[in-house]
Amino acid sequence: MITMMKRKRGRGENEKDAKKQKLLNELGQSQLPYLTPKDDGFHQLWKTKYSKLVLRNAERIPHDVHREVQEAFGLLQKHACLFQDLVRIKGKDFVTPVSRILIGNPGYTYKYLNTRLFTVPWPVEGYEINYSHPEISKACEALIKLNEHLRRETVLALQEQNLSETKGTEDSVVTEKLQEEAAPVTESGCASPDQSAVHVPKNDCADLKERTSYNLTLLNYMDPQRMPFLKQEPYFGMGKMAVSWHHDENLVERSTVAVYSSCREDDMNMTHQHCVLAGHQPRFSSTHRVAECSQGTLPYILGRCNAALENLHGDAALGCLALKSLDIGTIKGVEEIHNEVEFEWLRQFWFQGKRYQKCTDWWDQPMAVLEEHWRKMEHMTSHLLCELRKEGQVEEQRKERIECLLPLLEERHELRQEWFVRCHSLLALSLPEEEKPRCHPYWQMGDPHLPLPFNLEDIIIELRKILEGQTKYARPQLTPASLE
Repeated sequence: MITMMKRKRGRGENEKDAKKQKLLNELGQSQLPYLTPKDDGFHQLWKTKYSKLVLRNAERIPHDVHREVQEAFGLLQKHACLFQDLVRIKGKDFVTPVSRILIGNPGYTYKYLNTRLFTVPWPVEGYEINYSHPEISKACEALIKLNEHLRRETVLALQEQNLSETKGTEDSVVTEKLQEEAAPVTESGCASPDQSAVHVPKNDCADLKERTSYNLTLLNYMDPQRMPFLKQEPYFGMGKMAVSWHHDENLVERSTVAVYSSCREDDMNMTHQHCVLAGHQPRFSSTHRVAECSQGTLPYILGRCNAALENLHGDAALGCLALKSLDIGTIKGVEEIHNEVEFEWLRQFWFQGKRYQKCTDWWDQPMAVLEEHWRKMEHMTSHLLCELRKEGQVEEQRKERIECLLPLLEERHELRQEWFVRCHSLLALSLPEEEKPRCHPYWQMGDPHLPLPFNLEDIIIELRKILEGQTKYARPQLTPASLE
């Protein structure tokens, strides 16, 4: 795969778009010059401007790992496990020309272009993973082996760079020795003590581990012969692009990215963009990443749900559950989590159809648990609305609670309409049956299992009128269903 880099041209999407357009206008029919390995000055430019881009020959990969990974690509393709993603760019949906699958730590996700991908888990001790076919299990096992090899290679590359920078000059003898010996790496991510030539200070160990602990890989497949609609590279005239100029998203700051047999430090991702030229032959790539998962793992969202449900308790006298607190901060926190689990997890997952079931059933049970938590939050919102409708309240207090709730309900309503439209677009309906988006959760008015309607417009109007002082707005009262 050919990957080129160019300098970052600004912050913020609008600013970047404006500068790109300005550059294109200035270029007119001309194009910017660029260098290839055949050109004089290429390696000097690489050394001075792209020093964080490190290449390793494929021969450094152990033969058995290389063979197993090549076989894994074929097995995943055989079982139709790679999919084109329906992504969102500037408010419009597009199907990616490149087919992908995310493989990594159980319960991890990776988000790009407003699309959250869910890992097909590779085998990790302590997790029971059922694959839909033994060959998919074999492929995932090969990729975690590759992941560990690339992690070791990356640590070694960073140690080499640190050593060179510390000395202030490149020590070719030590570098060659390091490449040959491939210093063993401990679980802490640092070289073994006997590797004195590449000693890493203790305070750098945690940083080194964080930057190289790849937790997933985004596998890509492209066949240029089946992609006649690709755009031409606009600045340099390098031919058609499979992936246009971009920064990788959702990565730990300054972490590394390893692309099969190469690694590039994420400093470059912060200061440079890269594109992928289409070329002429079908090919795979495995891009190993340290995904920024502080808000992107199953334990994280389950913890958030549990925090929200803390405000729910049983009331034997009423024969149903009730809210513990109507404090403004509590209302805001619970309803924010309500929106997060619905739009960042449930709808993201089901928007991708049944694709994950082609590989594993691992996500079935967690998504069922998340949906059950979400249903309880629907009841909590219903209870809150009933409290806000009661007469005899301190008006200022009720006003504050409504002002807290209303924006979150408006956001929920708008996002539900947006996801509904996306799921029923012509583009979505044109996808293969197992990949067609599902608008889930979705329900009709009067569903006995859910106390509130899918469409929140009437409730929003009601709350606005209460704020305007029109508390006598004629509308049937909604009573919360029992949560037994």
